[in-house]
Amino acid sequence: MHVRAPGKVNLFLEVGRVLPDGYHALATAFQAVSLCEDIWATPAEGFSVSVRGPVDVSGVPRDDRNLAVRAARLLAAKTGYAGGVHLEIHKAVPVAGGMGGGSADAAAALVACDALWDTHLTSAQLHALAARLGADVPFALRGGTAVGTGRGDELSSALARGRFDWVFVTASEGLSTPEVYGALDRHRERHRFDIEPSAAGPRVEPDVLHALRAGDPAALAAALRNDLQVAALALRPDLADVLVSGERAGALAGIVSGSGPTLAFLCADEAAAADVAGSLAADGFDAHVAYGAVPGARVVTG
Repeated sequence: MHVRAPGKVNLFLEVGRVLPDGYHALATAFQAVSLCEDIWATPAEGFSVSVRGPVDVSGVPRDDRNLAVRAARLLAAKTGYAGGVHLEIHKAVPVAGGMGGGSADAAAALVACDALWDTHLTSAQLHALAARLGADVPFALRGGTAVGTGRGDELSSALARGRFDWVFVTASEGLSTPEVYGALDRHRERHRFDIEPSAAGPRVEPDVLHALRAGDPAALAAALRNDLQVAALALRPDLADVLVSGERAGALAGIVSGSGPTLAFLCADEAAAADVAGSLAADGFDAHVAYGAVPGARVVTG
């Protein structure tokens, strides 16, 4: 069974206070993009995984720590399936890059094993399992464009017209999401009288939703925001120079993708994205062209 699931970019990410479970309250606008993960699931006695792809996969676990394996085991436990599965993962989303590649693997594994094992879970049941695996997994199941609240896993539709063209610049060294959130907490503590999170809780700004509905890249570029960017740049100051380079190359705007270190540059159209990627590549950066929005985890036929 072959399943494909997309990476994501956070068009907007407002980070609120720490919740009792240790996570932060979030309000985010996700868009699924055409950098995707592919998983092939085949019957097996136990649970195993292999990983390959054009991105650096040396840090991806090949045991039960792998999120796709955890997803398969969770589905088996939920449905009473007694067998196992071998998962072959082909990664195209940067590892530890803030684009949800591991979450896409988990979503793809849920869909692949559900189809392979004929367990026939509903979308709601798959979503509930996905939420147990990580905050970004439900969106990787759903795809498209959506608003996420709570930990980011409570999703609602966001209407988006047309196509949005992106250039993603990856880094050879990843950033730990917990470390980035920790750096943000420390930054806010130092500046608590100026930037304390709102007591009303985080929300996605209306300008973001208006730009998506209008299919207007320039308006969306003006509304991009990521509260984690200040923390990611504090941990990796070199990323600031890349943001400047991308905007000088013609991008409408650049932003840290999720917790970083991948940088996302929104461009006016497909031709502009190709120009920006070419300019960044000429400067020695690892640049990838992609577009959104694309569907969530789905079976690939043919």
